[in-house]
Amino acid sequence: MVDRGGCTFVTKVRNAQRSGAAGVIIADNTCLCSAGDACVNKGFDCEDREPIMADDGSGSDISIPSFLMFKEDADVIKDKLFDNSMVQIQMSWALPTPDDRVEYSLWTTPTEAVSRDFERQFQHAAVAYGEKAYFTPHMYIYDGRASGCVGADGEDECYNLCTNGGRYCATDPDNDLDQGISGADVVKESLRRICIWSIYGEKDGVGVEWWDYVNEFMYRCANEGFFKDNGCIKEAYEVAGIQAKKVNTCMEEAGGLDSPEENALLEKELIAKDVAGVVILPAMFVNKVPIRGGLEFATIFGAVCAGYAAGTVPSICRECELCPDQFGCVQEGSCKSLTKADAAVSTQTFSFSMLGLSAIFLVVGLIQYQKSRSEVRSQVKGIIAEYMPLDVENNDMDDNIEIS
Repeated sequence: MVDRGGCTFVTKVRNAQRSGAAGVIIADNTCLCSAGDACVNKGFDCEDREPIMADDGSGSDISIPSFLMFKEDADVIKDKLFDNSMVQIQMSWALPTPDDRVEYSLWTTPTEAVSRDFERQFQHAAVAYGEKAYFTPHMYIYDGRASGCVGADGEDECYNLCTNGGRYCATDPDNDLDQGISGADVVKESLRRICIWSIYGEKDGVGVEWWDYVNEFMYRCANEGFFKDNGCIKEAYEVAGIQAKKVNTCMEEAGGLDSPEENALLEKELIAKDVAGVVILPAMFVNKVPIRGGLEFATIFGAVCAGYAAGTVPSICRECELCPDQFGCVQEGSCKSLTKADAAVSTQTFSFSMLGLSAIFLVVGLIQYQKSRSEVRSQVKGIIAEYMPLDVENNDMDDNIEIS
């Protein structure tokens, strides 16, 4: 058990792991305002929300579990420990399983590279889940007002990183403000993807067209020369079966990007980001629980399958969750490496195999028989050769006796 503060959560847990700890309880040192009189602060103002135990990007070597405990709960345990009393804590964790449909979401940006392989692959799983799962893509943008990008006169103070007079911003992906892709370009593409989802995916939670567009955009336009090229985007629309007019109307009706006024869809993303507590990209949530670790197909597929209430798991999970090649299983609809058809041997194959083995044993037997006969003949010849001189001597003796 360690106190919060002084360094990052990752550093605390790593130090404990290196010291031999099997798990870590981090005792919060600040009360939540919602705790009221149940929690006593000493020299600190209360916090509106619980701090997020996020990976700072260096936690891949940590293999032990860790939890953050509210101050009012941690204080009770500390009192027991200071009294030299034994305290036992049970650590348990699981995804919430409220019903027969899992909600999962992905936070990313159009220029974020880590999630690209996942986005290429997971469309197959999203389609396979069908109505048993509901996916929501979120675009991570920065609040320009909180970042000081909106000047006192309402002017954009952050050059070409923002839209709407500095309200909605993104980092410059190529770190060159004068050329290439700008932050405002990223915000525009983010709004475009939000609109595509609201038109083609929000209703069923699958959004095949959204996945098709994202993958086509990555293939055609995800580079400096074509990122904001209207011709490239049009081609991606056509391949994905998206009507450009509907998307453009959605972007304008939400508030557009040129006006200093709010954009309803982008404002909604800022609120959702604060509620989810996203601090590192890409970020994945299943039933509102953040999924730690690498954004890999097997990890997220297993997490979604683990989020169903008992007896409601979809068939694709039962078929593929334990398959060595989960992605291949989802693509094909069955686990080829574990099917009975692959494990069984046909009658024809079995018959030919037995005939082949019989022929091999017959040939080996004949060779061994011939070898044994040859060895016997050699031994007989050797014995005969040994006794032939004796016969000759005996014959000579008999001849001498007759003469005398």
